[in-house]
Amino acid sequence: MPPVDVYSALANPVRRKLLEGLIGGARAAGDLAGEFSLSRPAVSEHLSVLRKAGLVREEPRGRHRYYHLQPEPLAEVGAWLHPFERYWRARMGALSDVLDDISTTRDSKDDSP
Repeated sequence: MPPVDVYSALANPVRRKLLEGLIGGARAAGDLAGEFSLSRPAVSEHLSVLRKAGLVREEPRGRHRYYHLQPEPLAEVGAWLHPFERYWRARMGALSDVLDDISTTRDSKDDSP
């Protein structure tokens, strides 16, 4: 079974929601599927994509399959996003400065006779 690119796996909102559901610990596939209006086979397919991307690990327990978050591949995504985070922080800082200037100007006009 060929690996799946982490970015491709994360591109789908259902798969991102599944990962969020695993932050608190391992969960059964049926339990995860209960949070979606999708069929269980559809959720199972999404879990399979996450498994192929190395983002989750599957653990069979009797008739059930439990999924565990494997966060290591997300470090690559975080490293890739880091320059964008710095960019947006700078942009938001500049916006904050402009809004402060507008507020100061408005306040000084309100205080004038």
